[in-house]
Amino acid sequence: MIPRRKKRLAWVLSLIIGVAAAISLILYALTQNIDLFYTPSEMVDGKGPDKVRPEIGQRLRVGGMVVEGSVKRDPQTLEVSFQVTDTGPEVTVLYTGILPDLFREGQGIVAQGVLIEPRVLKATEVLAKHDEEYMPPELAEAMKGIKHVNPNQPDYTGSDNDSNDKKNESGNY
Repeated sequence: MIPRRKKRLAWVLSLIIGVAAAISLILYALTQNIDLFYTPSEMVDGKGPDKVRPEIGQRLRVGGMVVEGSVKRDPQTLEVSFQVTDTGPEVTVLYTGILPDLFREGQGIVAQGVLIEPRVLKATEVLAKHDEEYMPPELAEAMKGIKHVNPNQPDYTGSDNDSNDKKNESGNY
């Protein structure tokens, strides 16, 4: 081979190896920052056809409804623990800080943090949804069958008791 071609080939090969090394380092760094979304059922039973469960120490997000009567606050600190569920098992979320104003029992939330036990998440962030009708598609699919109570309705059964009081004898308002 001509020495000039050998030199060009060496440059091209070193460039390809350098780009491959840079891409592999970038992908490795990104895997450290990926937060996978799980529902409580997926955390306990496993996700996907292989039933892969999250590992302890893994960063993840869990979404579901806050279980009624499960919120426990430490009066001395800002520590809060509560249970989150979808249609199946419950998962405990531990959080230190001020919860969002829209946070309450029976409300849908998404907690982001690190798994410290198979059913316990140490949250660094808790998000409560703003709109009563909106739900992330993954969470909506997983939460089919759970009754959601809209706190903006005066009567949760769907009937309006005041409408009967406003009618006169002729049936008009």
